[in-house]
Amino acid sequence: MESHVFAVWDFMSLLKSLQRELTCVELHWVPTAFPVSRRLINEIVLGEESDEYEGRPISHFELYLEAMEQAKADTSVIRRMVNGARLNRNHLNFEGVPAVAQEFVESTFRVIHQHSPAAQAAAFAFGREDAIPEMFRSLVLRLNQELGGDLNQFVWYLERHIEVDGEDHGPLAMKMLSDLCGNDPNLWEEAAQEAEQALRARIGLWNGILRQIEESQS
Repeated sequence: MESHVFAVWDFMSLLKSLQRELTCVELHWVPTAFPVSRRLINEIVLGEESDEYEGRPISHFELYLEAMEQAKADTSVIRRMVNGARLNRNHLNFEGVPAVAQEFVESTFRVIHQHSPAAQAAAFAFGREDAIPEMFRSLVLRLNQELGGDLNQFVWYLERHIEVDGEDHGPLAMKMLSDLCGNDPNLWEEAAQEAEQALRARIGLWNGILRQIEESQS
């Protein structure tokens, strides 16, 4: 959890980058060029940034932090980085961040800073929304079978993502990608490359976390 939480956080950064590109967040509002995608991204933002848990609004990132505290995981490193980002939005302090998590976050921000909205949407759709339901499903099954109540909030987080990403956000992300690429073969090619890179980054993160677990048990 102490490594995976960084993927939960930078997901929100990728999401907000897409919202910034596809909607107008300036003081003098003007309509943007992608009416379909701006509706899709706003629907996803609503669920991710302002979901409901036990009758209260909460972002999935904040919910994850609470689940970490319930599981007695250390949240100090991620909180320090996020607080630093609040003070300096042009710099991230990776002090104490696990190397595998830092590499993953840097790959996400490379897409944000260097690539088109279509490429960002590809990383979002294939590296996040489409991959998550199956990825979490087997984990939830094992947690429910083997572990006690100190992880019930974490299990809720996983089950919630299986539900919303599989039924809503995943299909919405795919529609958004199609809308942004349209009939432009160059955009589709860029999107395909970034989708592959996003999946490689995800595999790298999980392999790194597995190594951490194995080393801690040796």
